Amino acid sequence: MEKRRIVLRFPKSLVDKPIVFRLVKDFNLEFNILKAEVNPKEEGVLILELKGEDDAFNKGVNYLKKEGVSVQPLSQDVSMDKEKCVSCGVCVPLCPTEALVKNPDTLEVDFIKEHCIACGICIKACPYGAMRIEF
Repeated sequence: MEKRRIVLRFPKSLVDKPIVFRLVKDFNLEFNILKAEVNPKEEGVLILELKGEDDAFNKGVNYLKKEGVSVQPLSQDVSMDKEKCVSCGVCVPLCPTEALVKNPDTLEVDFIKEHCIACGICIKACPYGAMRIEF
């Protein structure tokens, strides 16, 4: 069983419906909510880590899309612009998942996408605007 991190965007018509519940019940997928931004009568955004068999995952994602939920991998949402980054390190101690680390050999800040949960702390903290998130 593989874990995958995905971003779900719910239109306002689906915010109050048990869509994610169906991933467990109908497709036997385990989920962990990494970040949620859901407002009644507005768009909702969930960042989930899903665990399950490949076939069940694909069927679950197809179900979400049929319901009107936008689905994309988390890695497409968070990025580091190496040209803007000066490796000041302000972001490193603030990152709760150690997705941003100071490389001891080069002294540059490295971004490990697989660790990122898109919390947005680094984006607010970076004085150079090197980190981006697109929601």
